[in-house]
Amino acid sequence: MDLMLNGLRVAITGPAKGMGAAITLAFAEEGADLALFARDVAAVAPVAEAARAKGVRAEILPCDVTDAARVEAAVAEAQEALGGAFDVLVNVAGGSGPIGKTGVETSAAEFDEIVHLNMRGPFNMIHAVAPGMIARGSGRIVNVGGTFGMRGRAMRLAYSSSKWGLRGITKSFALELGPHGIAVNTVAPGMVDGPRFRDKVVPDVAARHGISEDEAFALHASDYALRRISTDRDVADAVLFLASDRARQITGADLAVDGGWAAL
Repeated sequence: MDLMLNGLRVAITGPAKGMGAAITLAFAEEGADLALFARDVAAVAPVAEAARAKGVRAEILPCDVTDAARVEAAVAEAQEALGGAFDVLVNVAGGSGPIGKTGVETSAAEFDEIVHLNMRGPFNMIHAVAPGMIARGSGRIVNVGGTFGMRGRAMRLAYSSSKWGLRGITKSFALELGPHGIAVNTVAPGMVDGPRFRDKVVPDVAARHGISEDEAFALHASDYALRRISTDRDVADAVLFLASDRARQITGADLAVDGGWAAL
């Protein structure tokens, strides 16, 4: 299926690694021109080069997404460099917050930090990008949330709260921007296979249950209806779909990419 993303202008936050890098390269494969927003420019450089090797433009914008003034300036710079308003915005940048702490053990500073990053960052980006989409009368915004923002999670209160809040941002903007032809949706990954999962989660599960790491991997996968762990590419494909006109009648939705955990 042709997703008709060739030649579109796409803004992506958090493109340096993991899901962000996979999403970036997936858009490049579809022929979209890219503006990559990140605090660590050096970390993004290899991803940008890989995107350019696929024949698209990839501009890197130094940007802390929690800094509203810098976001506004960076978006203006990117739109000038790429020749117009963005067709697509993908908000990937975020953090995990304190892990293994109850809500009572979580400090106010820890709570504020992750809520600020995971909610204020996407808000700032949408605030800066949406006016150009409104003027054109079309656009797609995809926020990357998480399944802990759909079911909640003990010992992850701050992170879970921030992702529930992001869903509210998504749904409110969907209502406000819909009359302008702009769809706003959330992709909510579950656990994603990668360095953190392999080097941290699996060993912790193995140690807790007194089993091998292979057994720990299988035990974790057994939580999901499809009995497998999602990959970065699974998440990227969901983002591409929601960014395309193939999803033109979908807005305000939460698409869980977790093999069947949050929705079942």
